[in-house]
Amino acid sequence: MTTHSLSGKIAVIIGGTGGIGFAAGRALADLGASVVLTGRDAARTAKTVEGLSAGNHMAAYAEVADSASLRKLAADVQHHYGRVDILVNTSGFTRAIPHGDLDALDDDLIDELFAVNWRGQFAAIRAFAPALRSSGAGLVVNVGSIAGRTGQGSNVAYCAAKAGLDVMAMSLGRALAPEIRVLNVSPGVVDTAFVPGRDSTFNERAAKTTPLRRIGHADDVADAIVACATSLRFATGTTIVVDGGRQLG
Repeated sequence: MTTHSLSGKIAVIIGGTGGIGFAAGRALADLGASVVLTGRDAARTAKTVEGLSAGNHMAAYAEVADSASLRKLAADVQHHYGRVDILVNTSGFTRAIPHGDLDALDDDLIDELFAVNWRGQFAAIRAFAPALRSSGAGLVVNVGSIAGRTGQGSNVAYCAAKAGLDVMAMSLGRALAPEIRVLNVSPGVVDTAFVPGRDSTFNERAAKTTPLRRIGHADDVADAIVACATSLRFATGTTIVVDGGRQLG
């Protein structure tokens, strides 16, 4: 019988001040987990943690593109709680660039996109793997995007990085089993400020071309992350799509 209580579990949300990160942290906290929200702005992160339900939560600094800061984060969390059970990678970055504008996607931007959207997720898993392995039932959830499947997204490099997360789930799902499960949650268009320049007009157009006739909310993605930690305990190495059917169109 599956229990939905996460009492006693420690969950780390990389990028916990973002829309999806906070929604995931709030959902996990509501089920009894102690939640660590990370961000680059100490005051903002501390304020965000105050929005979680009562519990032994923590605000922490982390820069996803800086492996040293992720190693320090892992050490600090281990020292504070003595364990880590769940790692959720929600950090990301993008910029809207037409796919045909090859010159606009220069080398520096490509490197930054991969550092934040792929390398950082791998580095976080690498840093937390010993603690997750010691848990005996560790879980990693990376937030990807259907851009990695459709090749349609804010720019070509972003699509490629998100496709890389799908492959990472397969590779690490195999390599880290059975002590650690690795899953991706792959949303479509979500009503957050993640992509600069997208406004209500864009969202309305996207809703009309999505089979379920709306765009996603951060809570939709959080619900899928919770399912990874509760209901889907026999799943690893795969990607769960929560896009309202958008990739079908």
